[in-house]
Amino acid sequence: MKHIHKQEKDQFKKLFKQDHIDKFEERFIVLEIFLQSEHHVTANELYLILENKGYSFEPDFVTETLSMMCRYGFANKNRFDNGQVRYEHRHLGQHHDHMICTKCKKIFEFKEEKLEALQLKIAASYGFHILQHKMEIYGICTDCLKERTKEMPLTLAKGGEKLIITDIIGGTAVRLRLLTMGLRLGDEIEVITNQNKGQLVIAADYKRYVLGRGFAQKIVVQQQHQVEKNDHGNRRKDAPIIGK
Repeated sequence: MKHIHKQEKDQFKKLFKQDHIDKFEERFIVLEIFLQSEHHVTANELYLILENKGYSFEPDFVTETLSMMCRYGFANKNRFDNGQVRYEHRHLGQHHDHMICTKCKKIFEFKEEKLEALQLKIAASYGFHILQHKMEIYGICTDCLKERTKEMPLTLAKGGEKLIITDIIGGTAVRLRLLTMGLRLGDEIEVITNQNKGQLVIAADYKRYVLGRGFAQKIVVQQQHQVEKNDHGNRRKDAPIIGK
């Protein structure tokens, strides 16, 4: 990696001086500190790292330099899950994809040659020439899964999760309301959106349901693989409507 970073610095010097980029020495410092960072950083995070190391650059200067680094191919710009813009190293000839935990926001890099080959094969079958691509997998990391209870209120579920309704907290009125909507215990549901405020949207049997947070709080769910299924692996459509 040290060899790669030295090569990056040498090319940075050559290209930036060749194009007569202003404030070269200061921009070179930004590159050096950026290469020392082994995670995906925002412009503000890099600015704070530089400040902690005793450099007093303006935030706009750091952002501008990062943009130049992207233009010349020294950095990649990402916006995972429509969040903040983050920058990572771009080393020539190297490609990786990302897994993003929707709970703790950690970003994991991975590379799988079989997956890369499969993508090329699929593109070729359509007569499609790939110029560039990226893969982002969103889910919940091992550490966050360990902190989760097996059963939880629907309000704690993340968008994209597939769950099973295991219980209803409340009186008869709450249980009847769920039944009237067409949902029962044992039904598999998918969380379409949950913004941690306001209404939730879920899907079951190719139908969408909009739930208020108060009502969703009373619906207890569990991950599909944790729920015991019947001998045929079918959903428990005949499960009785019961509650705590």
